[in-house]
Amino acid sequence: MPHLLRFSRELETRLERLSQRTGLSKAELIERCVILGLAELEAPLLLEGAAQPRLADAPTLDQVLRESGLGA
Repeated sequence: MPHLLRFSRELETRLERLSQRTGLSKAELIERCVILGLAELEAPLLLEGAAQPRLADAPTLDQVLRESGLGA
């Protein structure tokens, strides 16, 4: 399912530069970033989640992305 993301000018410039230097598309670079970021977050967060119940009023990932300007 495609998602529309809006990045800051700085991040867009960095992605564009990296895309040109590596020959990878920005979509591939973003996907790799998400995969690596999730891998780094999953283990500690899943361990924390097992030890503590999730707060009902905590923001969802979608809400956090929308508020940061990264969500659609």
